[in-house]
Amino acid sequence: MTFDVITLGCRVNQYESDYIISQLLSRGHTRASDNADIYVINTCTVTAESDRKSRQLIRRCISKIPNAIVIVTGCYSQINQNEALNIDGVSFVCGNGCKSKIPEIIDRLLSGTCNERSLFCDLQSGEFDYTEAGAPTKRTRAFVKIQDGCDSKCAYCIIPSARGSVRSSNPQAVLSEIQKIADDGCIEVVLTGIETASYGKDFKNGYTLGDLLTQVDKIDGIERIRLGSLDPSQITRDFVDKIKGLKKIMPHFHISLQSGCTKTLNAMKRKYSAEMARENIAYLKSAFPKAMLSADIITGFPGESDEDFAKTYDFLKEIEFLHLHVFPYSKRKGTVAEKMPNQVSENVKKERLYALYRLEKDTQGRIFSKICEKSTELSVLFEVYKDGFLFGHSSDFIPVKLPATEPCLLRKCASVRAVSFDDDGIIAELI
Repeated sequence: MTFDVITLGCRVNQYESDYIISQLLSRGHTRASDNADIYVINTCTVTAESDRKSRQLIRRCISKIPNAIVIVTGCYSQINQNEALNIDGVSFVCGNGCKSKIPEIIDRLLSGTCNERSLFCDLQSGEFDYTEAGAPTKRTRAFVKIQDGCDSKCAYCIIPSARGSVRSSNPQAVLSEIQKIADDGCIEVVLTGIETASYGKDFKNGYTLGDLLTQVDKIDGIERIRLGSLDPSQITRDFVDKIKGLKKIMPHFHISLQSGCTKTLNAMKRKYSAEMARENIAYLKSAFPKAMLSADIITGFPGESDEDFAKTYDFLKEIEFLHLHVFPYSKRKGTVAEKMPNQVSENVKKERLYALYRLEKDTQGRIFSKICEKSTELSVLFEVYKDGFLFGHSSDFIPVKLPATEPCLLRKCASVRAVSFDDDGIIAELI
């Protein structure tokens, strides 16, 4: 039978989809991007727009192949179980805690022995639903899910309801998977989760993310280690001190900041103030002087005044984030912020979004200009070859492209010298 797995949302979703793909391939099914017999749609619910896209994608698959088996899973289906089940043409709805069972569910659907239309597991059970994605060959960068769930109760976020409480993967399982990835020839690994820095919070032996990184750093074959997003409150001195001496940690960190205004952060029910975030980020940068940073930001949270936004703008300008992932606030049913007064208009949200987009471009221009003025040497892992260029990222996650007549450096690290830059990033020459 032919199948396709279509994924919306985060890296954790993509990792889980990779597991489903590898299991279906091992069962003898064939992946087909068009006119498949089986569709697995791994959905997202982080915003109202994500819900809309999820529903749209489900209906598109059903209308394309009316007789196909359509399985809906992911965060949208976890939050909107009945809504997903009531979409005409959906064969089965599977919750987030049961994704590892989807290949088995498909076997039962094909054999006619599946007597139910949904399966949902307890997300508060404290058990990590372990899956190993199964490395596609010739992979340049591999993502490894080390943690699921979130115990934060941010006012705007529905994800704790969709993903449950913090659950961490067994360290030995993580290390074993990463060793397999290294044996497959992949040299860069990204440890990811719903709240990555909470890894180990549910352990009783005090084992933390820093301990895991220390062990990953010793795995032969892995040359680069990256992290998913870090909450500013979790960038503690203990954590930074534990990882700053590791040889393979790349000097790029993604900060789940959301705002640079303490008043707004308090309203969001975040676990830190702007001052704490500034102090912790400063300590991180002192330990990694060449580090580049990126951040998630929400604009137009209820009650965010022009003055509040200006504080966030100034905070971001001061820190000089290389990349900004900016989202206009989106009402989510069942969250505290849904009923907050002083909702910000859509036009104001968009104006603030564009202001931060321009700030990002200005900051990138300054950073790239300095790099080129100094003809800086960069270590780049090349990931794609297209139209006479090799594309990749430096150790600090700066996008780099290198003119090349053939892809001989694909999936390899090379030293290059920055020459100029454009909208794609740094243009380099081989040293």
